[in-house]
Amino acid sequence: MERETWSSFLLPASLIAGLVILLSLNLGPVPTEPAMTGPLEHALERAAVWVAAAAEMAAALVIGLGVLRAIGNFLLKLRGPENATESIRVQLGRALALGLEFTIASDILRTAIAPTRQVIANLAAIVLLRTLLNYFLEREVAGNVSR
Repeated sequence: MERETWSSFLLPASLIAGLVILLSLNLGPVPTEPAMTGPLEHALERAAVWVAAAAEMAAALVIGLGVLRAIGNFLLKLRGPENATESIRVQLGRALALGLEFTIASDILRTAIAPTRQVIANLAAIVLLRTLLNYFLEREVAGNVSR
């Protein structure tokens, strides 16, 4: 039990410390022009942009449908004899976690196009922040499922 308490504190604390360090770094200006020159690089860049946009749309769709489903379930449960909001929170938490995974994938794809040290550091900060959010969402969902 003590080890679980220590690890549940250590992971979020290290993620927060890493986020603060990454946000404080300044690794130089972000270039305005990509370094790609050939037709294959241009085609790969365009494909990555399209796939990243699709991942962002998937995230918006998953989160939007999750919110609409949660609202609908909440309104249906209000009429019933009991108010079971915990199951609604679990379903919404799962939708939010999946949406965060899609946005992380989109950020990784966008960074793969023209990586510089500053862009990679920014991506690392974003991924750490979203991982931290996802960690707490998953913890909340798991806690509500076990109740």
